[in-house]
Amino acid sequence: MENSRTGQGGKAGYHHGDLRNALIGAGLELATDGGPGKVVLREVARRAGVSATAAYRHFAGQGELLHAVKMEAQQMLADAMERVAAGLPGDGDPGVAAERRLVGIGRGYVGFALEHPGLFRTAFHHATAGEEEDAGWGGVTSVAGNPEFRSYNMLSAALDELLAAGRMPAANRPGAEAAAWSTAHGVAMLILDGPMARLSQRDRDGVIERSIDTIVAGLLVPREHPAGA
Repeated sequence: MENSRTGQGGKAGYHHGDLRNALIGAGLELATDGGPGKVVLREVARRAGVSATAAYRHFAGQGELLHAVKMEAQQMLADAMERVAAGLPGDGDPGVAAERRLVGIGRGYVGFALEHPGLFRTAFHHATAGEEEDAGWGGVTSVAGNPEFRSYNMLSAALDELLAAGRMPAANRPGAEAAAWSTAHGVAMLILDGPMARLSQRDRDGVIERSIDTIVAGLLVPREHPAGA
């Protein structure tokens, strides 16, 4: 039964209301602790304080549950990006505001990855055999306005704002999302799983700031070669 009971380990179980969201919440706890590999349906049910049978009424299998947790992690990532971007005002200048918003989005992205590595990895988890298929970019009719791609849409809108404000040449706009996203994601993964994990906090912050500033500067100005180069 989906009635009130307390799960093992001292965690409060499901009591009433929306069991689906309670299961997703338990899944987010597991993802926070250990990434997508820890999001197991039976453990999620145990944490929510219900039987696995009750959990299966809301999720057909492991893949469906993990996909739902992934979508929540994506929303949490986008929220973090929005918070940082909102904290960098543009002093009334639309061009400055657009530039600072792009910088804030990048800092929020990398910051979330480092603060919540398990959730970050879950947000970008790809389906494997036996899991719900991940449609990816080619499997959606439209990325724009799709909540599944909210963080990407935020980046795209910030780039459009730069262009509209005259801060970015039109020639730099095509493919700008891929360049900016790849830079932020690459820096995050090098710090999480690569040699940059050994950097001091000060050096790490410097790498993040320099990387984001470099990609933004590259989008703002035409790439010109010095005479005689």
